[in-house]
Amino acid sequence: MWNVGAWVQADLCQMGMKARCSGWYNGQLEIDSYTGATGMESVPVKVGLDYHQQSVQVGVMDMEGRLLANRSCENDWQAIASFAERYGRVTGAAIEACTGAADLAEELVQKAGWSMHMAHPGYVNRMRQNPDKHDWGDARLLADLERVGYLPQVWLAPQETRELRRLVAYRQQLADERRTTKLRVGALLRDQRQRCGTARAWTLRWFGWLSDAALSEHSRWIIERHMARMKWVSREIAAVEKRLDKLTREDPVVQRLLKHKGIGPVTAWVMRAYIGRFDRFRTGKQLSRFCGLSPRNASSGERQADAGLIKAGHPDLRRTLMEAAHRLMRYVPEWQQRARVLFSKGKPYCVVSAAIANRWMRRLFHEMQVPSQVA
Repeated sequence: MWNVGAWVQADLCQMGMKARCSGWYNGQLEIDSYTGATGMESVPVKVGLDYHQQSVQVGVMDMEGRLLANRSCENDWQAIASFAERYGRVTGAAIEACTGAADLAEELVQKAGWSMHMAHPGYVNRMRQNPDKHDWGDARLLADLERVGYLPQVWLAPQETRELRRLVAYRQQLADERRTTKLRVGALLRDQRQRCGTARAWTLRWFGWLSDAALSEHSRWIIERHMARMKWVSREIAAVEKRLDKLTREDPVVQRLLKHKGIGPVTAWVMRAYIGRFDRFRTGKQLSRFCGLSPRNASSGERQADAGLIKAGHPDLRRTLMEAAHRLMRYVPEWQQRARVLFSKGKPYCVVSAAIANRWMRRLFHEMQVPSQVA
């Protein structure tokens, strides 16, 4: 019977390392090598982090691709740094972008001095080339991609930008709730066969009609509750907008955006939150693609065709930019002319608005390039 642990330890001793076997995991012997008398602190290593709320799987790999350690650690930057730095000098670390990962990555950058990179989870999943999914394999893959330089990176937004995103997302949640409440009120009125023929919905005259509408007792009570809820939501939206205005009052990017036609405070807040800084993109085409405004190519052989917009970008960002494109088509003469040319070629309204948004974003990229722009 082979003494596997002794054989592995003898093999690692030839590399100047000591080792201990911590058991079998996923059909493989899990080895923890640790610093010996040769001074492993100077050996460069790469780290892969598979993030979870309670723990983080930490994989440590040397520059030759040997996995030095791979085990679960407490979700704390000190525990992670202490474990990984036992095997060498961390020259780079990768973590998949997910909820909470950005805060941990920033702590490791600022407090542990690591060079952190956020990985795109979709591309990492395609590069896995393995039908099995487990934390051990994910941490190992991230460390290996970081080692060879093939990690599909995403931008690690600073803390201020992440806080702005939270406020913008909260405002959008409130706006969605207000719209949903209006739809519920409209559905109740249709169910009661009530229709105001003298005023548009949600105007002062319409509210006067609603107070005298012939509704059943319970329907009247439900609508009153909906109206009370809408008043609270409207006050909450005003409060968060006031906070957003105070937060971005001295922001140079927001102030420059507000000088452009078609951009109001809400559009500027959303763009600043989800785009961040414009100079992190190489071209206007890259920015437009990030926002999900580029057409998707669906060509094959002699057939050349598009298939709508690509599935990219934050949904709130793309929605806001499309709304801005509608305003440009209505009120700005230059974009009105561009839209008329496309309409004359038989393009439908949705295609024209998407094309206007795409061209506008490409132009905005160049107009926002200033040397003094800050994060």
